[in-house]
Amino acid sequence: VQLVESGGGLVQPGGSLRLSCAASGFALSRYVMSWYRQAPGKERELVARIPSVGGSTNYADSVKGRFTISRDNAKNTVYLQMNSLKPEDTAVYRCNARWGNDYWGQGTQVTVSS
Repeated sequence: VQLVESGGGLVQPGGSLRLSCAASGFALSRYVMSWYRQAPGKERELVARIPSVGGSTNYADSVKGRFTISRDNAKNTVYLQMNSLKPEDTAVYRCNARWGNDYWGQGTQVTVSS
């Protein structure tokens, strides 16, 4: 059972990145999928959440209108499209799968800096 994030990196303010979270060893279609982030010296923050079926996505107020979470169950992958990035978005981003069990990825670094 594994979640592997990718797509992080260094980007200038105003730029975009798309993070991916690929699951292996289980089918994430039944799982509520979330992206969290943690910046140095700060607590972990829920960024976005997408339900397994139906329902609506949820976003932190700080990213509403800029970030979009989506899932492709056929590819067993969840995405986080991040637009209009700001320096305060700099953090390690981790994905989480929850449905009884609770799985975490190792994280991917996102740095927004000029």
